[in-house]
Amino acid sequence: MDVVNAGPIPQAKVQNAALMDAAKKLEATFLAEMLKSAGFGKSRESLGGGAGEDQFSSFLVQAQATEMVEAGGIGLAEALFDALKERQENV
Repeated sequence: MDVVNAGPIPQAKVQNAALMDAAKKLEATFLAEMLKSAGFGKSRESLGGGAGEDQFSSFLVQAQATEMVEAGGIGLAEALFDALKERQENV
């Protein structure tokens, strides 16, 4: 299978991809904090995982938040992307 080289990727596409990535990471961090506040990641009192569960629960909450963003999230990433893109264009 031959791949046609369409030339270099336009700088605007690279910048937009970087902005969207940053916006998604920020939304995931926001959602992780919301999940923590809601009690996700806390050890269960019965049949819990003990100290190991406590130490690794933040990774689980962050992974859950990242998956939520990839599934569509709450729209925060899009709003942040639009604001960042507008600011970048005005500079």
